[in-house]
Amino acid sequence: MQMTSLEQKFYDAIWIAKALFDRDKATGSSANMSFLHEGKIYITGSGTCFGNLTQEDFSIINMDGEHVGGLKPSKEFPLHKTLYDKSPSIQAVIHTHSFYSTLWSCLKHENEKDIVPSYTPYLRIKIGTIGLVPYGKPGSQKLFDYFAERVNDSDGYILKNHGPVIGDKDLVAAFYDLEELEESTKIAWELRNEGELAELID
Repeated sequence: MQMTSLEQKFYDAIWIAKALFDRDKATGSSANMSFLHEGKIYITGSGTCFGNLTQEDFSIINMDGEHVGGLKPSKEFPLHKTLYDKSPSIQAVIHTHSFYSTLWSCLKHENEKDIVPSYTPYLRIKIGTIGLVPYGKPGSQKLFDYFAERVNDSDGYILKNHGPVIGDKDLVAAFYDLEELEESTKIAWELRNEGELAELID
């Protein structure tokens, strides 16, 4: 039986959440994701876990930011809304605290608009540049303001000392982006002390 568009989006969301949890890319209740459907934002509820996510674990918010159904939304909803306001091409957002991306965000970076070196071509192909967003306490207005200030500077983002935020055309694309970002930061971390021995690509 063919699923409706909304059913397919929920199916993808639940599969992706479990995959990220099982691969140790999301732990406890720290991650959140959202997608757009018929003028509304569906975002994981506050305190939900990617390891056992269900359709009932989502909050529904209209484009004016008003909660219209489901659970209380994740406190980091404004990060998602900022990305949706950036471009109509962004239809889904995933935020995690994946290990290597977070580790890389704890270092100082000369160019905060593009902090991940191009050791392989795939991050540029899938996302583009990765910007560093200055630290603000999770869920704080300070963090949301910093994100809004930096959102047009890069194509993907890592919140300093916090974790990545990726938006794309759908959840599956955002998931692929997030996986590639984690692999790229893992490579960058392993090569961080190699200096000129580690060659960048064009």
